[in-house]
Amino acid sequence: MPHTRTTPLIQSLPATVPFVGPEVQERLSGARYTARLGANENAFGPSPRAVEAMQAAASEIWQYADSSSYELRSAIAQRHRATPENIVVGEGIDGLLGYLVRMMIAPGDAVVTSGGAYPTFNYHAAGYGGTIHKVAYRGDSEDLPALMARASETNAKLIYFANPDNPMGSWCKGADIVAALEHLPDGCLLILDEAYVEFAPEGTAAPVSVDDPRVIRMRTFSKAYGMAGARVGYAIGAQPLIAEFEKIRNHFGMNRAAQAGALAAYHDADWLEFLRGEVQTARDTIARIATENGLTALPSATNFVAVDCGKDGDFARAVLAGLIARGIFVRMPFVAPQDRCIRISCGRADDLERLAAALPGALTDADA
Repeated sequence: MPHTRTTPLIQSLPATVPFVGPEVQERLSGARYTARLGANENAFGPSPRAVEAMQAAASEIWQYADSSSYELRSAIAQRHRATPENIVVGEGIDGLLGYLVRMMIAPGDAVVTSGGAYPTFNYHAAGYGGTIHKVAYRGDSEDLPALMARASETNAKLIYFANPDNPMGSWCKGADIVAALEHLPDGCLLILDEAYVEFAPEGTAAPVSVDDPRVIRMRTFSKAYGMAGARVGYAIGAQPLIAEFEKIRNHFGMNRAAQAGALAAYHDADWLEFLRGEVQTARDTIARIATENGLTALPSATNFVAVDCGKDGDFARAVLAGLIARGIFVRMPFVAPQDRCIRISCGRADDLERLAAALPGALTDADA
């Protein structure tokens, strides 16, 4: 008799994860990457103030962290003209998505997302037995009106929508999101993933009231603040919804050093502006490298660039394989027609020099 008594739902799921990390890939291949350009990490690093705060917290790491993340929540709330009760802090957006789906979704409940969009939402929804309905991209952008329409058709409880989008880097005006809310079905919650919004043009962030019960906005310290390894994210929403997180979240899931670093980073506006400039320079460099190799860089409001390889998904996968074989870690969209692209994270100058040196050979191999 087997000793592992997992649920029938868990037994029915495939043994997959949304992403295989670069360290895992290196162990499997036995080779090290020379340029890490696939995970949309901010290679320019966190604020020196954040590093100093985390180093200071290290001597107190024997203590559990503040289980309420009160100082960090208070700082976030002040900037968003909210109260700490409008804010929940968690283990990155990924962790918060897991909590939210657990709160909202029972087996058979419908959720709506874009086919080929950031897959972690799907991972959590499937894990709780949700029925996932996917809507195709319109061009290279998520189609919010179509998502709303599908939610109405399916009586969906959740819509997942990222602005700016991952993996394409496209974006829409925040005012358009507010206008689209008039078509949100009753009883449906819009998850607005704004992980990359600090890199986006003015007006991209949706001017949604913090007390609007139709929307929950999620942000992170992993991208613009350069703290992916600290795993700090936060959600902004109406107080009754945010209060529900208290019933199920891991109250000691945020470590002490990460909280201290995030708080220091949040107050360092000069470093954030510096990072934005570095990312813009890197985006321009990636676009130049793409053009020099006969490829097309799509417009991006993120810290990565989707590069159109000009053919189909098989060709793009061959280019990807050629880059990986040359020590360049990159990723690509999963679903056609977006899988004609590869996705290149903004890196430091030496990383992009290695990309420029490797790309011609990868294209030659793919053509062959």
